[in-house]
Amino acid sequence: MMRVPYETMVSEFKRVLVKKGFREERAEAAAVIFAQNSLAGVYSHGLNRFPRVVEYLEKGEINPDLEAVCELKMGAFERWNGQRGFGPLNAKLAMDRACELAKQYGIGIVALGNNNHWMRGGSYGFQAADQGCIGICWSNTCPNMPAWGGKDRKIGNNPIIFAVPRSDGRHVVIDCAVSQFSYGKLEEYKLKGQMLPVPGGYDTKGNLSTDPAEIEKSWRVLPMGYWKGSGISIALDLIGTVLTNGNSVHTIAGFGDEIGLSQVMIAIDPSKANSPELTDQIVDDIIADIKSSEPAVENGEVLYPGEPEAIAMRDNMANGIPVAEEKWSQVLAM
Repeated sequence: MMRVPYETMVSEFKRVLVKKGFREERAEAAAVIFAQNSLAGVYSHGLNRFPRVVEYLEKGEINPDLEAVCELKMGAFERWNGQRGFGPLNAKLAMDRACELAKQYGIGIVALGNNNHWMRGGSYGFQAADQGCIGICWSNTCPNMPAWGGKDRKIGNNPIIFAVPRSDGRHVVIDCAVSQFSYGKLEEYKLKGQMLPVPGGYDTKGNLSTDPAEIEKSWRVLPMGYWKGSGISIALDLIGTVLTNGNSVHTIAGFGDEIGLSQVMIAIDPSKANSPELTDQIVDDIIADIKSSEPAVENGEVLYPGEPEAIAMRDNMANGIPVAEEKWSQVLAM
């Protein structure tokens, strides 16, 4: 397997983004977000997603210079307009603002409308946790999943993130689409020539399938928890659209591409009620109990959410980031 040093990946991403119109410092910040996603083992939203973002830049659907602006302030709640700028930098700005509000009020909510794809939602959960905050955030998407009982795409696999801080940096972060597998994860399995471990959607004949290529053809991904995931997707879209007064999943359907999304960033500062030591003790006790589980397979281990990323980061920083060679070659040729 080919591996690329983290610094090299940042440098190549930055080089391309500058050529595509980013100012130097914004290109650097954006390149770091993409490279850190791959560093954490989330290749589907790092290197593998980068060429698609470049395509959007070339089509003029992302303006690299536009930043989100605040349109409404109401105490701990603010509404921002992303102006269809670069999604990850707008999302980072919004979560930073939510954390600022949380430090002031105990909780901060920033509803970010009209933003572009934020790449890996977990980035903003870790961002909140690094500032000592509990983070909750989600985004809607284009319609890419059937509602439960339907065949055509009407709802989004709207990713949702929950993050709980630990003062030693070993944060607990769950980042998941409300489909059984995100489309990025399907692509990752397909690039590796692997089947999914459990059914992730329907094939073109209407049968449940573990073949990522077949599921991509049918566009019928499976909601996690079947009807439960479908209901959660609809609720997230409703709340996000109401809070942002932005675009709903069915409105985004008319744009042609996945742009102008609605996102919500919530930060809660536990230090307003607990000492950092007490919060750490609560989290550590719960995680220790979970990790004391009897493994389902011999020599197996139960990992807490966020632990696989921490393991991947240590390995990839030491040995280089594994890359899909065709994707890496694509970036080098840009």
